[in-house]
Formats: sequence, C-alpha cells, structure tokens
Amino acid sequence: MTDRPDLFGFFNEIGIINQLASAAFCAALPKGMTIAQFTILNHFARLEPGPTPPKDLAAAFQVTRATMTSTLTRMERAGFVAIKPNPEDGRGKLVSITKKGRAMREQCIGLLQNPIAEAGAVLASEDIEALLPQLASIRAKLDRARD
Repeated sequence: MTDRPDLFGFFNEIGIINQLASAAFCAALPKGMTIAQFTILNHFARLEPGPTPPKDLAAAFQVTRATMTSTLTRMERAGFVAIKPNPEDGRGKLVSITKKGRAMREQCIGLLQNPIAEAGAVLASEDIEALLPQLASIRAKLDRARD
C-alpha cells in the first residue's frame, strides 16, 4: 500500500468519474458507435496524425493489436476509417479517418453535449480552467512514464 493515501483517493476519484462519464457517453452515442470507436475518430480529428499503423494506435490506446484490429475492422466496414497497405512495409497497414468518420465524430460531439453540460453544471468555469492544465500535466507525465 502506498504511503500516500491522497494519491489513491485522487486516482480512485478519477476512475469513478471515468466510469460515470463513460456510461453517460455510451447512452448518448448513436446505436452501434462505441466509446472505443469514438476515441479513435477523436484521436485522428484532434491530432491529425495522418495515416497511422494499427500497432501505433494500439500502443497509443494501450490495447492489444488484436483488439485494435477488431475495432478498426468494424470501423472500416462502417466507412469511418480507411485501411490501406503500407507502401513502406509490405505486410503492414495504414489507417486514416474518412470524411464519413469525421462527420460521425462531429455527430457524436453534438450528442455528447447534454452529458457534458450535466457534468459541467457541478463545476464553475473558473474551476475547470484551473483544473484543466493540472490534469493535462498529469496526463503528459503518465504518458511519458509508459513509454
């Protein structure tokens, strides 16, 4: 057990918030769209990484390659991503978001406005503005630590 119970409490609260937010988001997303699929669309739209190997996406989302391949296959069938051969690696693939994928992301963001607003009702804007840089810093440090 850690000698910093405040750290456990901190991450425990974040975990509970994640569970509650995930449930609210799942309920708001269009039928058939999963949080995993939405986060992949959001990753492409937010970061604009260009065509990306599935193994890099699996690493970014900390899931197995098989899990990522399964999710991407469903997304390709729906037309949200394109999966093409990697010209630099004969066996590799490259994934990119499609126009339909970008449109779906925007639709999802629209549908998520109510759960976000409900959650936002408990925090003043100045509280969120104060917390956001701290949370971003924690995320960045944890992200670097996993690499």
